[in-house]
Amino acid sequence: MRPLTETVHKSLLPIGDTTIFGRILDGLLDIRIDEITVVTGHLSEQIHHFVSEHYLDAPIRFLHNQRYRDTNNIVSLAMALEQMWLDSDIILIECDVLFDPALLRRLTTAERGNIALVDRYRPGMDGTVVSVEGGIITQVFPPHLQTEDFDYRDKFKTVNIYRFDKDFCRAKLQPLLKCYADVIDSRCYYELVLGMLINMQRERVRAEVVDGSLWSEVDDPNDLAAARFLFEPDMRSKILEEAAGGHWNFPILDFSFMRNMYFPTDAMLAAMRRGMPVLAQSYGSRQQVLDRKLALVLRCEAERVICLNGATQIFPLLPRIFGRQRALLPRPTFGEFPRWFPDHECYTDAPGIEREQLEAAVDDHGVVVIVNPNNPTGTVLSTEWLHHMMARHPRTTFLVDESFVAFSNEKPLLTRLERAPLSNVLIIGSLSKCFGVPGLRLGYTYSANPDLLNALRAEIPIWNLGAMAEFFLELWLKFQPEYLDSLSKTAVDRCEFAKRLSALEQVQKVYTGGGNFLLLRLKGEDASPAKHLLETLLQENSIYVKDVSAKFPEPAPWIRVAVRRPAENLRLVDAMAAL
Repeated sequence: MRPLTETVHKSLLPIGDTTIFGRILDGLLDIRIDEITVVTGHLSEQIHHFVSEHYLDAPIRFLHNQRYRDTNNIVSLAMALEQMWLDSDIILIECDVLFDPALLRRLTTAERGNIALVDRYRPGMDGTVVSVEGGIITQVFPPHLQTEDFDYRDKFKTVNIYRFDKDFCRAKLQPLLKCYADVIDSRCYYELVLGMLINMQRERVRAEVVDGSLWSEVDDPNDLAAARFLFEPDMRSKILEEAAGGHWNFPILDFSFMRNMYFPTDAMLAAMRRGMPVLAQSYGSRQQVLDRKLALVLRCEAERVICLNGATQIFPLLPRIFGRQRALLPRPTFGEFPRWFPDHECYTDAPGIEREQLEAAVDDHGVVVIVNPNNPTGTVLSTEWLHHMMARHPRTTFLVDESFVAFSNEKPLLTRLERAPLSNVLIIGSLSKCFGVPGLRLGYTYSANPDLLNALRAEIPIWNLGAMAEFFLELWLKFQPEYLDSLSKTAVDRCEFAKRLSALEQVQKVYTGGGNFLLLRLKGEDASPAKHLLETLLQENSIYVKDVSAKFPEPAPWIRVAVRRPAENLRLVDAMAAL
């Protein structure tokens, strides 16, 4: 937890209007626990001071593990059980766990016996995991037993909150903890001894699955940020906006970021898992090799394409390529375009673009940006018309973003340019959306203009992709039918999703467009209904949608939602219908 805990005890880090330790004590007092034993170690004086300031009348006594620097929690727990009068069952809580107090009530109202609170394993969890059969924990796997090929898919993470039977504590747990710590290893976790009893079938511990309940274990500063997201609900939208990604850390159903939900396939993911040990320790190929591999995917000349570490890699390079030329941009559109073309005018996507008005403004600008389909409107322009229009204006450079074209009914402009090249066109594209792998950062730029490409290549490093992303490009070639099928399924889901959303009372109109997302115009005269909907869905349903009202010139409530799997789409529809 350094540097956060250099001067502050971890359990006293603030969460909302209190601390981790304060929340634990509040939960125990709420269920009328009449004896609380607190085992201290690091910065123990801060714990004493906190209790005297806020819980002076609470039934709390302290024990201090003087060897805390050289031992682990096996010693602290053995000492606590040895000095407690075990005339009742006990609840054991580690000091770095945040949880809904209702979890403690489940423990106190359950039948007698040993119980561990567990949750289904998710990426980002660490520490001890267990296997469960018939509601009973059958095996315990501390971190040192989670080897390279360990399978987490059917495992559960311990919440580190337990209820132990008083007789079990007296007769087995306390003596074994003390013996193991004194004779074998005082620096291990108490879960090791608990696991030995379970694995040898010498004790039954029931698993109480807390699926869907709020809890978080704080082991490092990233865990603390995730915990604040859970337990400071009014800050959730701000946290997500600042992160602009990294959403695996947050338990949300994410409709803000778009990706192909049917790709990659399970077989592809299995191949990537098998390859991970080698790929993680390998360099990717040099840029020329990457360009050749990408050309096989895009079916184009390798000399005309540059493989990018995500399409956004090109944006900082644009001012160096185009200088101070005045740009013509769609409005609304992806925010990176106005950021990197500060000297610009806009043509309107209402939604819907007037082609004649757009072409009439082309010759007054050095660079014209076309996003096809456009984000967030989904507006699609005919590839054939675009090609003819660009040919009619050879002195203007056209920058075309085709990141979502795979989801539309239009063929990519890149395909047409392969047959009929134009030197005044530069295409950029993100493969993250259509391939469903935004975590791999795959993008490209394409042109038949060697001067443009040479200028860009001069800015690209020798190793521009990691080995995993390069391996995915190779793998994609073997799964082309499945990829095409995934696009078809997305189109079907988009249509059904739009129909259901259109029936909602607060929705004025749904714009289907050609992307794997939908634009919704809500009822209302300003942006407030969109902001209210975002906040309410996030706080009450853990569903995140994108408020895009600020992108439009006139004040109105607009939201954009990604097309996910049918059951998830229905979850959003039902949540909106209930508001």
